[in-house]
Amino acid sequence: MSRDPLVSLEDVEVHFEEEKGLFDFGDPDVVRAVDGVSLDIEENDVVALVGESGCGKTTLGKTSIGLQRPTGGSVRYRGQDIWDAKDNRGDVDIPFEEIRRSLQIIHQDPGSSLNPNRRVMKILEAPLKRWQRDMSAGDRRREVLTMLERVGMTPPEDYAGRYPHQLSGGEKQRVALIRALLMDPDLILADEAISALDVSLRVEMMDLMLELQEQFDTSFVAVSHDLSNARYFASHGGGRIGVMYLGRLVEIGTPEQIINDPQHPYTKVLRWATPDLRAGSSSEGPPVRKIDIPDPKNPPSGCRFHTRCPKAREACRSQQPRSYRLDEDHEAACFRLEQDHEYWSSDPLPDTEPDADDRSSTAPSTQD
Repeated sequence: MSRDPLVSLEDVEVHFEEEKGLFDFGDPDVVRAVDGVSLDIEENDVVALVGESGCGKTTLGKTSIGLQRPTGGSVRYRGQDIWDAKDNRGDVDIPFEEIRRSLQIIHQDPGSSLNPNRRVMKILEAPLKRWQRDMSAGDRRREVLTMLERVGMTPPEDYAGRYPHQLSGGEKQRVALIRALLMDPDLILADEAISALDVSLRVEMMDLMLELQEQFDTSFVAVSHDLSNARYFASHGGGRIGVMYLGRLVEIGTPEQIINDPQHPYTKVLRWATPDLRAGSSSEGPPVRKIDIPDPKNPPSGCRFHTRCPKAREACRSQQPRSYRLDEDHEAACFRLEQDHEYWSSDPLPDTEPDADDRSSTAPSTQD
C-alpha cells in the first residue's frame, strides 16, 4: 500500500468576491484564482509554480500550506484534511497547531515579515521558545548562532545583534529562511522569495535553500514568474515545474520535459518569453495570438487559453480539457494530446495558424 503524499490537493477551488463600491448594487464579481487544481507534494519534493501575474500561483501555494481556505475541493496534510482539523470537524488525527508548524512560508519581502524592533537573535529564538520549550536559553543561543554561520552570516555574533534594517536584502532572506527551518517544517512555500535579489544572489539563495533542504528533510513549493529560476531550482532539486494559467494547472513535469518537450501551447509561450531558453527562435514571433491575458473575473469558456492559442479550434471554445498523463511525471491539459478527440475534426478559429494533422501515433493514458 502506497504512503500518503505529504500534502495532497484535490479539485481545489479558491474563488474571491471583489468588493463593490458604495453605490454599486449589482452582484459582486468573482475572481476564480484557483479553479479545479489537483496536485500531490511528496516528502523532500520540489515543485516550482510559474505563470504570468494573476494566474493563481501564489494563491495555490498559500492554499497548499493552509494559509488560504479553499472554496471547493480538499487539502490534506499526511492524509488529514487541514480545514477539518482547523474547524475540529470529524475525526482529527493531526491537530491543526501541528499542521501549521509543519507548513511554513518565506515571503517575497522578508523585511515586512521581520519585526523591525527586535534583533536577529530575538527573532530567531522565538520559534525555538514556542516549539522546543525544554531547550535552555544557552542552547537556543547556540542553535541560532550555528544556523547563522551555516547560511554564511559570519561572524554570527555580529549578525545576531543587528536589527533587520541593518541587513541587506539577501541577509534578510537568509534570516527568514532560518526562522522557517527552526520550526522543523515538512514543507516551505517560497513565495517569489528571490525575485528582489540580484541575479548572482538568486542562484546563491537557491543553492542555499536546496542545501538546507537535504539537511532538514523538507519540501519546497517555489512560486516564480521566471521560468529560468524555476528551471534552476527544480533541476537542482530533482523536482517538477507546474505551469499555471488563469487558475488552472495546465502542465506539470520535470524541467527536462517542460523546457525541451512542452506539450501545452501556453508552456511554449513561457519558454519563448524566456530569452535564455529561446534557442534558435529569436527571429520568430511569439507563439500566441494575443499578448494580453484575459480578465480573471471573466475567463474564457472552454479551454481558457483558446483566446490566445495559435492552435485553437471550435471545440476549444466550449469544452474544458482534462489533464492527460504523458508519463509518470508529465501531465498536460490540451485536446491535442488525445488522438480521437473531436478537436481534430472541428474548424480552426480565426487567425490561428494552419495546422497539419500532427496528432501523435499513440494517445497518452488518462489521468488516474
